[in-house]
Amino acid sequence: MEYVEIDARDRQLIAAAAEVIRRNFREDRHTVGAAVRCPSGRTYVGVNVDSCGYGPCAEPIAIGAAFSAGESGIEAIVAVEGKSGSYGVLSPCGNCRQLLLDYAPDAMVIVLLDGNAVKVRARDLLPAPYRSY
Repeated sequence: MEYVEIDARDRQLIAAAAEVIRRNFREDRHTVGAAVRCPSGRTYVGVNVDSCGYGPCAEPIAIGAAFSAGESGIEAIVAVEGKSGSYGVLSPCGNCRQLLLDYAPDAMVIVLLDGNAVKVRARDLLPAPYRSY
């Protein structure tokens, strides 16, 4: 798997994810923020939605916001945690990795590797993935 260093635009994306969870953190409902950057240059954000037994992660909420606004692709995505107040990068869960593979296989995903934020292609995050076709 090839990891790439993050750049200034990626740091802005991380800041957008941190800001959305900073504004909306709620211990029992919203603990993760996500931000996606689209080829248009626009950024969309979302927070996880926790409920009894199920709740979507922040990443699909942000992706849905982008597509609802008429975007046709995802260039980069990041999630951050809000519990500690440090807003550290979170690597996507398995469900989100599958979602990214299905919707944005070439998107750069900002993940945490050995304590450092780096980028990797979504397609490289899920070996031997499920395919519905």
